Amino acid sequence: MPLPRSPAAPVLPAGLAIGHAGDLVVASGVTALVFAEPAVAAVSVLGGAPGGRDTGLLAPEMTVEQIDALLLSGGSAFGLDAAGGAMAALAAGGRGFPVGPMRVPIVPQAILFDLLNGGEKAWSAPPPYWEWGRRAVIEATATTPEGSVGAGIGATLANLKGGFGTASARTRTGLAVQAFIAVNAIGVATIGGTGQFWAAPFEQAGEFGGLGWPSSMPADALALRIKGHAAEPATTIGAVVTDARLTKAQAHRLAIMAQDGLARAIRPAHAAMDGDTLFAAATGRQALADPLRDLTELGMLAGDCVARAIARAVYHARALPFPGALPDWQTRFGRGFSG
Repeated sequence: MPLPRSPAAPVLPAGLAIGHAGDLVVASGVTALVFAEPAVAAVSVLGGAPGGRDTGLLAPEMTVEQIDALLLSGGSAFGLDAAGGAMAALAAGGRGFPVGPMRVPIVPQAILFDLLNGGEKAWSAPPPYWEWGRRAVIEATATTPEGSVGAGIGATLANLKGGFGTASARTRTGLAVQAFIAVNAIGVATIGGTGQFWAAPFEQAGEFGGLGWPSSMPADALALRIKGHAAEPATTIGAVVTDARLTKAQAHRLAIMAQDGLARAIRPAHAAMDGDTLFAAATGRQALADPLRDLTELGMLAGDCVARAIARAVYHARALPFPGALPDWQTRFGRGFSG
């Protein structure tokens, strides 16, 4: 089934390409972040029920220093197959960690749970994630649509359709950081019964409607709103990418600080059945002039970008084409949307 139209695609940092693959009938998909040259990377996992592949090697004390790509995938544990397809595509291009005459592409991955969204998951053949992982790498480009694409195709929140979003910023010295987030939270990104986003204080140029915060908080603003019951898995996953030159330890700190964006934009975050996972990757194109100050500013802005990307993902998403599917933000709250 054709995927829905998406808004204008943001331009990505130099040295990064993104590919999306998936299907509305299955209501799931895969997103690949592919680096032109190996990038230093780390990960922060704060959800209580994470799922991933090769995340352990990103710990600062582990041997492998750089990665070739990152994967974000739907499908829960079935989605872990996507890394095999991505690795196959990268190996065909000569990418990978050298081991004698062989090269092994390094492709850490995080997954989200989208198995109960109404899509056709009763596969009579192998699940489609391996092929989607391969396609996402092969079709990666220097721009990316937002909303119901890639890992965001089947993503949902407690009250609205979720999706994929991105947002970027620069430090005072010109270092770039950009967040790429697939929003499938167990909770909500909006305030009470309104269409206003918890991420409103961080919004730039009306990028998700310019509605700000309510003049006074609704009575239900702080009430617990979650999918079904607390035992249903969820997960918001993503990555922040900077052009700074970082060590693995510095990238790890960046990933930790970026997690603050989830808490700014989603209520609740880091729950027992969330798998909230954020990667941080550094392409190394600019040195840190003042390492401690620059890293602190990068981390602060990374958290802001994560919060903005979460709201953008929800703002641009489109409802799944199934009876009883959750509404999208534009249908419920938007006016004159034509993305």
